[in-house]
Amino acid sequence: MACHPWRCLYHSSSNATTVSLVLRNVRNFSPSLDHQQYLRPFTQPATVSVFAHSSEGLAGRVSFFPHNQRSAAYRMLQIESKLLKGARYGGKIWRRHTLWPPVAICGFATCARVSSEGKIASSRDNVMDILEERGLIESVTGEKLRQACSDAKPLKVYCGFDPTAASLHLGNLLGIIVLAWFQRCGHVPVVLLGGATARVGDPSGKSTERPVLDEVTIQNNLSGIQAVLSNILKAHKFPSSSPFVEETEASSSKVFFSPVFVNNYEWWKEFSLLEFLRDVGKHARVGTMMAKENVKRRLASEEGISFTEFTYQLLQGYDFVYLYKNEGVSVQIGGSDQWGNITAGTDLIRRLLQEDSAYGLTFPLLVKSDGTKFGKSEGGAIWLSPSFLSPYKFYQHLFLTPDSDVIKFLKMLTFIGLPEINKIEEAMGSSEYVPNTAQKKLAEEVTRFVHGEEGLADALKATEALTPGADTPLDWQAIEAIAQDVPSSHLPLETVVGSALVDVCVTAGLFPSKGAVRRLIKQGGLYLNNEKVEDEGKILEAVDVIDAKMFLLSAGKKNKMVVRVEQYSQS
Repeated sequence: MACHPWRCLYHSSSNATTVSLVLRNVRNFSPSLDHQQYLRPFTQPATVSVFAHSSEGLAGRVSFFPHNQRSAAYRMLQIESKLLKGARYGGKIWRRHTLWPPVAICGFATCARVSSEGKIASSRDNVMDILEERGLIESVTGEKLRQACSDAKPLKVYCGFDPTAASLHLGNLLGIIVLAWFQRCGHVPVVLLGGATARVGDPSGKSTERPVLDEVTIQNNLSGIQAVLSNILKAHKFPSSSPFVEETEASSSKVFFSPVFVNNYEWWKEFSLLEFLRDVGKHARVGTMMAKENVKRRLASEEGISFTEFTYQLLQGYDFVYLYKNEGVSVQIGGSDQWGNITAGTDLIRRLLQEDSAYGLTFPLLVKSDGTKFGKSEGGAIWLSPSFLSPYKFYQHLFLTPDSDVIKFLKMLTFIGLPEINKIEEAMGSSEYVPNTAQKKLAEEVTRFVHGEEGLADALKATEALTPGADTPLDWQAIEAIAQDVPSSHLPLETVVGSALVDVCVTAGLFPSKGAVRRLIKQGGLYLNNEKVEDEGKILEAVDVIDAKMFLLSAGKKNKMVVRVEQYSQS
């Protein structure tokens, strides 16, 4: 973002990258600018707070002093240097002569990290404050976690994903969002892939035992999930000058804390049953295990719980022990249904290692105000992989969020600052509010996070092109983009061209009868390639078949059907 008359300069040195805000074109400093109040009559020190490159999480402040108060400027610079522990600051006092006002001034600039809420951080932003404000904390194992998040040393934080499918879904997104918030606050995200635990099955939130997966399926699912997570957590790297970075020992260049992937099968495959019973089982209290909510629910069910599933909490608990001991991971996060498994881990760490610096955090499940899961639709799960669900369909699901939930999901699923979200909420109560503006913002931000800029662009293009009555020309690529997400039909060319549209709608399966088609035409709800059909006697022509490949039928705004035209006669 432009900050005239300021600019952000990056000065690279052999030791570090320093960021400073400096005054530009001070000799031609315009009196029409709002900043003039800080320079006239300029007999007292003045400060101008300027947000620069806010998308990089930086804010700057330029402090001015009359030239005869140069010593005061030095003292203030020393004070701010100590207060802004995590700041990049320009440590040189500079002097400028201005034509307006005609005085000599001196000053310095500081630049510090800014949280998503627009607050300048004295060091690392405490991620616990951010998560709490956004409704992303259900339970924590203790307040010590908040203090640990403020310490200078970055934490390693892990979230586990069992490969029960080759893609994650929208319900898993909260775990990724929380990991990303830790990442954006300077911590290291660790992704645990459950290559071992997938062979057992987590009973949490399930009324029946999970089906056993074969080796090929597990490996395929592991690859798919890792691809999704790598794309999401690596797609939003911060610039090299961002404070949310670490400095490598090999060079003075700045690098982003990329996610670390581990597979628990790597340590479980060498762990014998006798070793497990000796090293882990002896520390587990059966009474405590049976008191876990997910176990009690299954015990009360008709099917009950198998010994295999009963031991799952010990497997996940030992995962935490292993990562804590060997990888320095001290925080585990998970959905609220994972609380029992997470506390099993912190308890094992206390018993096995006599350590109390392991922490757990759970976030609420993603549900709508009516209590139904947001990650589900009538057609099934809302997948995060574009090979399972197109970015267009993903975007559309978010766009259909009810007004009663959209503000909540903007806070939980996006990185938009809370002040901006509050403005959106206020606007929703205004008579000038354009319907679905908040939903559009939610859909854009979440689609960008999951599918990147290219995926969002594809979704927006398809949305615009496939809106009934839209002016955007419809081409076969736009139709193809949604073909996997809507019903489709194959018809030979000879039954399409020259036939009545009413007949084709029934033959394709969009309507049960010709009468239903005619009624919708009278109501103005039938569209052919986004153009409203007003003539009940419409005859399809070759020009109606887009690029001689297909055409799109729409019954209202939501019910669509892609009709593929085959260029030969069926015998």
